[in-house]
Amino acid sequence: MGLVRKRAGAGSGKKDGNLTEGPIGRGLFRFMIPIFLGQLLQQLYNMADAWVVGNFASNDAFAAVSLSSNVNMSVITFFAGIAVGGGVVISKYFGAQDEEKLRCAVHTNFLLGIVFSVFATLIGLFFVPILLGWLNTPDSVMVEARLYFGIYFAGVSTVIMYNICMNIMRAVGDSVHPLYYLIFSSIVNMILDLIFVAGFQWSAAGAAVATVIAQGLSVLLCMIRMVKDGGAATIHFKELRFNGSMIRQVITQGLPTGLQNSVISVGNLVVQSNINTFGAFAISGQGAFAKLEGIAFLPIMSMSMALTTFVSQNLGAGKADRAKKGSVMGVAFGMAMAELVGICLFIWVPILLRIFVDVPEAIEFGTIHGRTVALFFFLLAFSNCATGVLRGVGKSIVPMFTMLICWCGIRVLYVTIAIRIIPVFRTISSAYPLTWTLSSIIFIVFLLRMDWDARV
Repeated sequence: MGLVRKRAGAGSGKKDGNLTEGPIGRGLFRFMIPIFLGQLLQQLYNMADAWVVGNFASNDAFAAVSLSSNVNMSVITFFAGIAVGGGVVISKYFGAQDEEKLRCAVHTNFLLGIVFSVFATLIGLFFVPILLGWLNTPDSVMVEARLYFGIYFAGVSTVIMYNICMNIMRAVGDSVHPLYYLIFSSIVNMILDLIFVAGFQWSAAGAAVATVIAQGLSVLLCMIRMVKDGGAATIHFKELRFNGSMIRQVITQGLPTGLQNSVISVGNLVVQSNINTFGAFAISGQGAFAKLEGIAFLPIMSMSMALTTFVSQNLGAGKADRAKKGSVMGVAFGMAMAELVGICLFIWVPILLRIFVDVPEAIEFGTIHGRTVALFFFLLAFSNCATGVLRGVGKSIVPMFTMLICWCGIRVLYVTIAIRIIPVFRTISSAYPLTWTLSSIIFIVFLLRMDWDARV
């Protein structure tokens, strides 16, 4: 057990990366902070892309980059969901101190990441150009969008492998090293944005090239760490082999999350297609607010990720009561922080939008969307944090069906019908708080009835 006890959490901010001992609040938040900072950096360099393109390229180029978010997510989040499932399996064996199965889980996940990278590249290169046509993408935006996506998906393996490596390291309690690597890649991304977009005038294509290069560097650093001295997350090339039993566990945990993420993204694409009918200014305005909205999501997503690892480790160690107490703390924190940011955005959204766009029409669309959704961020936080808890328990099938029904099915149905009855932009925006409310109600009912003695 020496590897698990002594080396697993190297650099995690705790002596051994173990979340099953010590004060609950301190351990959970100490683990979450590097995740939060990493998410913040990722959001900042996404915002840097948007700021540089918005200020040094055309509105059509900015619209193309804005449009990319939902399209990218329809592919990326499926494989990222599988990576989360792999992290749950690794956390379970780490908490149980089962070194043999832990090593097997780590190596199986790493190999799966390589396979997923190939599939994601093929799907993106062949499917995304067709998808752009289905989305009612304005002709003025299409050329920039095709170029952006072609470059992005040619290098999408860097995004997939970063998600795999990051989830492996976090699962054993190391949330700090992924942060270091993200800091470095974020700085590189910002510098390259200025060189390629502002300097070379490569427009949206320059932003795509910068993203791929920066993400590739973060993957390289993660892999060097894992090969040389990753503690319980160390990769030994001679041990890289597929294990059928471990693959089944990873798929069982990760497939529901992957399907949930991907189908929700597809649902958002349907919503995006309705936004696109309002023109390039609507795309730019909504896209600009999405960059601001990402800030509100940071405490939500960071706590959700931390809760998944925390709950999984503690249930693996047989500490159900500790898992429950930590979940209550984490959910409350996520809701409070998200609502605080939401209130700030509601008040200052017209001013903040000018960071990315300075076109009055685009700012008007962004303000309408922002003031429709911002005050309901606490519901978004509850649903996401509850999802993190349920994944840690091993019940990822529950959030999958809940999100598919509410965030995809009902959202798409509502927008499709409501926009024909009330054909204004705000109608589309109102779909979000409505579906956040429905999913929150379902999660409350389920969590109150859940058996916390369940095992992952």
